[in-house]
Amino acid sequence: MRPAEPGQVPAIVDYVMAARASIFPQLDTTKVPDDLARFDEVYLGDGRGCFLLAWQDSQIVGAIGYLPYDRRFSQLRLPGTDTVEVVRLFVSPSCRGAGVAKALYAALLAQALRAGVGTLYLHTHPFLPGAIAFWQKQGFEVLDIESDPVWQTTHMRLDLEAASSRPTLASS
Repeated sequence: MRPAEPGQVPAIVDYVMAARASIFPQLDTTKVPDDLARFDEVYLGDGRGCFLLAWQDSQIVGAIGYLPYDRRFSQLRLPGTDTVEVVRLFVSPSCRGAGVAKALYAALLAQALRAGVGTLYLHTHPFLPGAIAFWQKQGFEVLDIESDPVWQTTHMRLDLEAASSRPTLASS
């Protein structure tokens, strides 16, 4: 797992957009999300964001990132400025089941701990096979499940102070 570098941004955006289109066909695939459009600023800029990649034979096969949480979900009560949102966990189909997601997350967790992050927040959806169970195995707790019949957005969090004292997460 390696941090993203400025020269890799076009390849990263291409990888994430293709993965996103295959997983979320209901989304507009022509509009690049803000975090990707401002990749350098969001993930490579002031050190508050992080983006990691898994590589195989000089090809990106996995990605994960975090960025400062923007409080856009008013129903959630998350701690102050040390909360980040875990985003863009994608693993190429040919590498799924090989531990790539777990390794990406472990590297992200280590970086978050080094950066003094207090809380990891993320949201996922029950139509993504194994996603909720994966995050629960990493120690995340469910905060809220939205009632929207299509998305059923499932909001989750992990308190890093508590997590860092658990052997399974601290040694990841």
